[in-house]
Amino acid sequence: MRISLKQKIIEVCDLQIERKGENVGLSFYAFFENKNKDPELLMEAAEWWIKTHQLDHFEKAVKIKKMVEGIEE
Repeated sequence: MRISLKQKIIEVCDLQIERKGENVGLSFYAFFENKNKDPELLMEAAEWWIKTHQLDHFEKAVKIKKMVEGIEE
């Protein structure tokens, strides 16, 4: 996973946890704007989420943050 995506995921997870609490759920779409400006990055996130880890559509932000933080750079 590219560093910029990893940083964005952690940033969004932190923000949503702060706003809505530790039970907040996210989909991988939460890391992107409504307009698809970078299809390769979106597909990278989707592949990591769906294909690699077989996650549900919504997962707890705390879980996703821990998973991403565990990825070595």
